[in-house]
Amino acid sequence: MKFACSIHVRGVVQGVGFRPFIYRLAHEHGISGWVLNGEDGVAIHAEARETALQAFIDAIRTQAPPAASISAIEVQAAAANGAPGFTIRESERRDKPTVRISPDLPVCEACRRELFDPADRRHGYPYINCTNCGPRYSVILALPYDRPNTTMKPWPLDEYCDAEYHDPANRRFHAQPVACPWCGPHYLLKDASGMLSDNQAIQRTVQLLCEGHIVAIKGLGGYHLACDAQNATAVNALRERKYRKEKPFAVMVRDVEAARAIVELSSEAEALLISIGRPIVLAPAKADLPGVAPDNDDLGVMLPYTPVHHLLFAADAPDVLVMTSANRSSEPIAYDEKDAFERLAGVADAFLVGDRPIARRIEDSVARVGALGPVILRRSRGYAPGAVASLPVVRPLLAVGADLKNSITLVVDGQAFVSQHIGDLDHYQAFQAFQETIRDLAAMYDVNWDDLLVVHDAHPQYFSTTYALALPSAEKLAVQHHRAHVASVLAEHGEWDKCVLGVSCDGTGYGDDGSIWGGEFFAGSAREGFERVAHLRCASLPGGDAAAQHPVQAAAGFLAQIDGLPDVTAAPFNFTSRYQYALELVRKDVRSFTTTSIGRLFDSAAALLGFTRGITFEGQAAIWLEAQARKSVSTVAYSFPFEDGELDFRPLLLAVAEQRKRGLEPRDIARAFQRGVAQGLANGIRELCSKRELNTVVLSGGVFQNDLLLSDVRELLDAQRLTIWTNHAVPPNDGGISLGQAAMAAFLSDHRE
Repeated sequence: MKFACSIHVRGVVQGVGFRPFIYRLAHEHGISGWVLNGEDGVAIHAEARETALQAFIDAIRTQAPPAASISAIEVQAAAANGAPGFTIRESERRDKPTVRISPDLPVCEACRRELFDPADRRHGYPYINCTNCGPRYSVILALPYDRPNTTMKPWPLDEYCDAEYHDPANRRFHAQPVACPWCGPHYLLKDASGMLSDNQAIQRTVQLLCEGHIVAIKGLGGYHLACDAQNATAVNALRERKYRKEKPFAVMVRDVEAARAIVELSSEAEALLISIGRPIVLAPAKADLPGVAPDNDDLGVMLPYTPVHHLLFAADAPDVLVMTSANRSSEPIAYDEKDAFERLAGVADAFLVGDRPIARRIEDSVARVGALGPVILRRSRGYAPGAVASLPVVRPLLAVGADLKNSITLVVDGQAFVSQHIGDLDHYQAFQAFQETIRDLAAMYDVNWDDLLVVHDAHPQYFSTTYALALPSAEKLAVQHHRAHVASVLAEHGEWDKCVLGVSCDGTGYGDDGSIWGGEFFAGSAREGFERVAHLRCASLPGGDAAAQHPVQAAAGFLAQIDGLPDVTAAPFNFTSRYQYALELVRKDVRSFTTTSIGRLFDSAAALLGFTRGITFEGQAAIWLEAQARKSVSTVAYSFPFEDGELDFRPLLLAVAEQRKRGLEPRDIARAFQRGVAQGLANGIRELCSKRELNTVVLSGGVFQNDLLLSDVRELLDAQRLTIWTNHAVPPNDGGISLGQAAMAAFLSDHRE
């Protein structure tokens, strides 16, 4: 007797070979019916004997394609209609889409073998792909994910590709970006001598790289600027042209073995490096690459993820290539040819250009294996725009994030889709990209602005806030910055009612009292809200945001409170005149703001230990301080007392200054400072958890990107049997703020489930 059922599969199930997988699975189990892409995932009608149906459903769960991610399978009884076989039907659109979009995928091993097989039709073809690999988010123009809704629309399939596309036994069965050299797009090289195409373009690009030139190379989500990482002259030229003074460059190597030659790879880091997201992975450097990562003990390394990358290495490109976003410092990545040619003129010596348009700019993701597991520091290619949480809310939400390291989160049908990394919104082009991303995601999911709740930071002068308030939606909601950090972790865990102690430490965030917070303890839950229960002792921040650019200026606001301080304008400190100027602002209470920022506390310690110049990228002084501390084996911890709900920084910084004056090695002082910070945080956590009978601690905020600090805190709390939660799916820095805003809004809104 035949039974029938209707099956709905939700998650990342479009653009990953899911319908062909279902087709083959149905034939294997003797199922008749059909499969199609719908607005909310994949819909299946299946008819067969009861045992065959159950085996079919079980196989969907256990044998899904490697790039698929199933969030739910819903099965309901249906009427049998005597379907004669099993077919793939055309996608249907009846309502607003809610399906999860697949991130871009690295080229698979099967395609890579064909790429280098002289007998294969696609030998050397830089746009080779199949249902298991290739572009997804970077080519999608609309949902559902079908070829007419991608940037491949201008290239009709030829007879050969069309036959593969319609052959259920072929792995290119319904692969939307499929193409070959006869019907698809191509690459060409443009340099001072003219233009070359295909293999000649690849060969000339390699020649230019080997000669020390800088080449702009089109990838999945934008252009890279590439040069020989072992050629110091080329690296320095890239820094000068790009206006990137000291911020580290990422590098690309041909394979894992080459990666092991330049960085220390743990098994966990190697797994992250070869994972389907193919992020840039930060790991301790083994090789000396002058100019690539100045004053930094780590290198950011990634593997080839497009056919073009593999073709370049196969043509004997330099063993280690700098692969950095194609832009001038702080601008968004160039992804459109016209824009690239204009903005990169004078930066790149040549352009390796691909015909296939990029639908939206997407930078490389950055990740690391830390003390508490893998952590994403920049969430973009390979991860975005995946749904990272399911929120208990019916109405659509748009959370616009913070102004630094901006990302946005769109919540549709309770699914929180976090965008790619956008950048710092005080740069005009990044702000333009921010607006484009909002329009893009809202259009993709057919959002009705009248139904939308827009969530923004409480800072009234953030660019993201002013933009949000000007949007045409009916309702706006402000969420405090540091509460959003804590809520982002709870959203990842799907814990709404659990009471936790949240510790949020970063550089700056607008507090409830209008001051600049950044060292906060909260108690509460996502549903009931978070009460501020402790914080860093208040200091002054002379000159406001400018203090974040100059550690000695930040130090003035902290050191002004310390009695018995050595003369920091004399040796060995040698603070510049900026310190005296900032100290006058503090003493006269002119343009000075109250702050509890632990980020600025780290800057102050760095200044006392020798980092007296201005910073050239965010967090530079703190990163330098951590690098110093890692060189020490000292077990000393300076005093950082926690009393009456306040962490007192005065003994901590006084010890740093006194020991530096006595001639102790800066690395040992840096280590004792970091241990002291960890000890103070741990003492505060222990006391507050005991007082409030809490057993779970949430740590978030940019300061907790400091893995040495995180490791120390974990070690100190291990004996307390406290559970520690941190960010993993979104960054602990401000790149995760939009998810936290959305999570808080789900309970502050009147439109919950």
